[in-house]
Amino acid sequence: MIKRLFLIVLDSLGIGELPDAKEYGDEGSNTLAAIANSGRFYVPNLEQIGLFNIDGVTCGNKAKNPVASYCRLAMRSAGKDTIIGHWEIAGIISERPLPTYPDGFPEPLMDELSKLSGRPVLCGKPYSGTKILLDHGKEHVETGNLIVYTSADSVLQIAAHEEIIPIPELYEICEKVRAFMQGENGVGRVIARPFLGTYPNYTRTANRHDYSLAPPGFTMLDVLSKAGFDVLSVGKIFDIFAGNGITSSVKTVNNIDGMNKTIEIAKQNWTGLCFVNLVDFDMLYGHRNDIDGYAKAMSEFDVQFGEFRSLLRGEDVVLITADHGCDPSTPSTDHSREYTPMLVFGNHIRSGLNLNTRQMADIAATVQEFFGIEIQTKGRSFSHDVIL
Repeated sequence: MIKRLFLIVLDSLGIGELPDAKEYGDEGSNTLAAIANSGRFYVPNLEQIGLFNIDGVTCGNKAKNPVASYCRLAMRSAGKDTIIGHWEIAGIISERPLPTYPDGFPEPLMDELSKLSGRPVLCGKPYSGTKILLDHGKEHVETGNLIVYTSADSVLQIAAHEEIIPIPELYEICEKVRAFMQGENGVGRVIARPFLGTYPNYTRTANRHDYSLAPPGFTMLDVLSKAGFDVLSVGKIFDIFAGNGITSSVKTVNNIDGMNKTIEIAKQNWTGLCFVNLVDFDMLYGHRNDIDGYAKAMSEFDVQFGEFRSLLRGEDVVLITADHGCDPSTPSTDHSREYTPMLVFGNHIRSGLNLNTRQMADIAATVQEFFGIEIQTKGRSFSHDVIL
């Protein structure tokens, strides 16, 4: 009955604080409400399918006859990281958050990174990805020393000028660092951050590459691919799952490119799951507290979403969600511990059904049942509630 399922993650589109948000310093966070106040926010397609009908959403206009079934999702895992969120969507609940380094990497670890790379390393502190180029880019270009830094997330980032350290060398260094950063130092991602330009006008390039920690167990991606279904990755999904369970992947340079590639995939014949991540909401706008930029990006997505909907077939299902929040209106530039939206629609899916509040891992269980597979991950399926 269901042949193709498109799972689209609007990276960081939280819809209000979780009950434990105070424990994470995120009390009062509400990403959707923050951007809905912008004059650049216009999402008629998302409104029509039911985004503003979800429990707890107080902004926007509720659709009288929403196209989708809908609910808000709570994260059971500890943390609020991209990796943690996507893993839970795919059926893994993490009991402990991934390690972070709010005071920077300890000196013994920096020494080990120098040995692994064969180069001295700079900084090692939490930093804005653009400001660090202003503060350390010139020294890097003059010396060839690696710029190493982190953020509030569970990441170790290595920045290098492409004309000083060629992309293949930077990637090789990151692979070595990824192999080393395991166990208690097992950050969610080691990220290659290449850049170009001359001081002070450095710009990061599209050659970023994420080396993720492998999931600690099997996910719905593994289950689907082992059952013979296609599992297509658009954007950073391949990196988030370290390629596990994915049968085909395409890289993207931004949200618009990501939706263009999803639109092209919608024109093709395949059977299974297309898993899409649109990272600009988080990376370019949430983390930079850019309310209008976030709102504009959502409006652009809504236009492309309308084009995408026109290509859907009778046996298609679309599920839209998010992995965490990143409220651009708060003083913090970090992710926020929020509920996330869930909208699911298609010819075989009930319209206008309010599923109230569920768990993020329920997506994984539901996807498996949609394809007639016995549930092999965490989560409780809502397939029997929504399938006609």
